[in-house]
Amino acid sequence: FLPEWASPGHRGCMVGNNSASVVADALLKGVTPEKEWQTLYDAMMHARTNVHPGVSSTGRLGHEYYNRLGYIPYDVKINENVARTLEYAYDDWCIAQVARKLGKTEDAAALEEASRNYRNVFDKTTKLMRGRNENGEFQSPFSPYKWGDAFTEGNAWHYTWSVFHDVQGLAELMGGREGFAEMLDSVFVVPPIYDDSYYGTRIHEITEMQVADMGNYAHGNQPAQHMIYLYDYAGQPWKAQYWTREVMDRLYSSKPDGYCGDEDNGQTSAWYVFSAMGFYPVCPASDQYVIGSPLFRKATVKLENGKKIVIEAPDNAPENRYIGTMKLDGKRYDRNFIRWSDLVKGAKIDFAMQPDPAYKRGVGPQDAPYSLSREECR
Repeated sequence: FLPEWASPGHRGCMVGNNSASVVADALLKGVTPEKEWQTLYDAMMHARTNVHPGVSSTGRLGHEYYNRLGYIPYDVKINENVARTLEYAYDDWCIAQVARKLGKTEDAAALEEASRNYRNVFDKTTKLMRGRNENGEFQSPFSPYKWGDAFTEGNAWHYTWSVFHDVQGLAELMGGREGFAEMLDSVFVVPPIYDDSYYGTRIHEITEMQVADMGNYAHGNQPAQHMIYLYDYAGQPWKAQYWTREVMDRLYSSKPDGYCGDEDNGQTSAWYVFSAMGFYPVCPASDQYVIGSPLFRKATVKLENGKKIVIEAPDNAPENRYIGTMKLDGKRYDRNFIRWSDLVKGAKIDFAMQPDPAYKRGVGPQDAPYSLSREECR
């Protein structure tokens, strides 16, 4: 088994099988020598049909249901079932990318089909992810504000967006890009109310959401941290720029309480470091970083291969959070993502920042980052 939550060693904590995303990303970016690929691929595939005998967070708890039904039912006494289903679906997509590189085309096709399992826990009546019983019926009663239960330290408002590999497919379930953006807007509009009946007490993540005062957006808890960048997939990149800067300005500081929640293996810091540079890896195991709003007037990243990424935004200021134009290596660049394969060769990125949104930049379907439902952007 590959470890899922090392602190150090195997620990029975959290859900999902996200060693797959870490390993797949490392393989596909050339970090891991090719001679080790097959062994790691075998380990990732092993986890799809097994669970560690002593640590249930390692491997896949509920894999029997997931592989047979396409989801883990709400009523089979496996807690946090929707969160597990969504995580496993994304992890299947990650493994599929390695299978494709290894020439295992049948495996890749089957895994990519399994990665569409997120659709099985999407409730069209509420446009949110929802627990589903073994007989196919959605669990009832249902509250999108209920923390835990079908989710992990979060609620339906947080986990509905955990479709990292197929945001376009999720948008289609919501009626298209405009309906998707409206639902994303709603996360910040609905009040920071909550139902803590599953835990029997208000856990600290709930308190942090309320203190943040951004509706039901809970940046202090990692499952929600990619959500802001999904506006780029909906053709409304200015909202990603607004909210990334809002979070950096309001929820981080150099004071003793400068974190807005758990650091959790470096993720809360990693979000800030990436976002301050102006881009973020929404979907590890893809070749893309999704663009937000750079924080500094100049930043230089020194790569291990001796190359440099130089990011300049000379007009950057607290009031200038929106990207007017962007250039990559001197050429105008309107897409809402930047490729790792371009960055690793060394790159010069220029942002022209301004106080008002640029409503015509990055709005076309071709400007959106990768989604499984849009294979041409692979």
